[in-house]
Amino acid sequence: MFNKILIANRGEIALRIIRACKELGIKTVAVYSEADSNSLHVRLADESVCIGAAPSRDSYLRMDNIISAADITGAEAIHPGFGFLSENHVFAQMVEEHGITFIGPKPEHVKIMGDKILAKDAMHALGVPLVPGSPGKVATFAEAKVVAPDIGYPMLIKAACGGGGKGMQIVHTEHQLERAVTVAQMEARANFGDSSIFIEKYLQNPRHIEIQILADQHGNCVHLGERDCSIQRRHQKIWEEAPSPVVTEEMREALGATCVNAMKGMGYRGVGTMEFLFEEGQFYFIEMNTRIQVEHPITEMVTGIDLIKEQIKVAAGQKLTFTQADIRMKGHAIECRINAEDPETFMPSPGTITFYHPPGGLGVRIDSHIYDGYKIPSHYDSLLGKLIVWAPTRADCLNKLSSALDEYVIDGVKTLIPLHKRLTLHPAIIKGKFDIKWLETKFLA
Repeated sequence: MFNKILIANRGEIALRIIRACKELGIKTVAVYSEADSNSLHVRLADESVCIGAAPSRDSYLRMDNIISAADITGAEAIHPGFGFLSENHVFAQMVEEHGITFIGPKPEHVKIMGDKILAKDAMHALGVPLVPGSPGKVATFAEAKVVAPDIGYPMLIKAACGGGGKGMQIVHTEHQLERAVTVAQMEARANFGDSSIFIEKYLQNPRHIEIQILADQHGNCVHLGERDCSIQRRHQKIWEEAPSPVVTEEMREALGATCVNAMKGMGYRGVGTMEFLFEEGQFYFIEMNTRIQVEHPITEMVTGIDLIKEQIKVAAGQKLTFTQADIRMKGHAIECRINAEDPETFMPSPGTITFYHPPGGLGVRIDSHIYDGYKIPSHYDSLLGKLIVWAPTRADCLNKLSSALDEYVIDGVKTLIPLHKRLTLHPAIIKGKFDIKWLETKFLA
């Protein structure tokens, strides 16, 4: 087992990793930007190193500074958390070349899954179902026009690298195709430094279902069930559930087995999430995240397995201590992302937290790095924390969530707490009848 781990991240995920390390008896090193000098992850780590100025490009994205911090503190491993460098194969390779363990997959697997076209090709070869689309990258409008008839309208043009809705264009007719290709390529180049795009069939009303994977370095791999992440705005998740209200036990076993077999075929290690669109009883692979997910707590709540601790253990070379037969999903869990945003306009709400009171009680969990007097830096994303609740049934879970939201107080800035309160009372949420377009086209319309 490692003696010391450097955490190459900030905010609530850095705190989450520190807590897991403490339980494993591992010393921690926090890195921080000048804007985060008063952050809780800096206060609670055993050591801390400032790695640069406030902008991410000058701190949390500085590979050289992070590795230097690991060298000078004697950290044997680096945990990247999520975001920033967590899915950067160059960083993963650099870490390994410096004799430090990257707590994540092999660099080549990070590279493959970071390119949506390479990922689709790999999954197709391993028997994972895909959304119908172009056989590879589409370089020009002329190429797009050739493959379009086989795919059929409406179509979705997507950036080969990146995500979050950037470089994505919906095309309903051939008349829209040329402009859509041009815009998607421009956005892909601007956001990811790569103008590569590809085309997929545009599914009308799918749900977003993802499968959590965990694999060790000895050929053992398990899945921990699914999460339903269909409540989204502009392709950004806001609310997640485990298990999904629409996935049956038979579906779970079949899709989970498909994912496990694919990961074994790759020789994958660590945690990973395989994401699918689900429509009319069919699952279609869209991408894989080779890191811990923001929504990992709901899987922990229904399985009782600490994913961060297991991630660290397998990175240290330990074997999984449980098999697929040992994993059972018990009860229901929901996570609400609490962002510093106006609940009506979704505009960022920077400022200082003047009063903070988190909810509590059995089955209520808060993953957050904020406190009274905390000044929210303007340089990073707006996530203040996550409210996670568990109960024996989905109905009980919704009731508990509603109660917890009533208790949750964050003064000084606007947050999404009022939005989540409204969601808990909506008939479509209560019945579990929603898809990835529902929030924008029905609830917020």
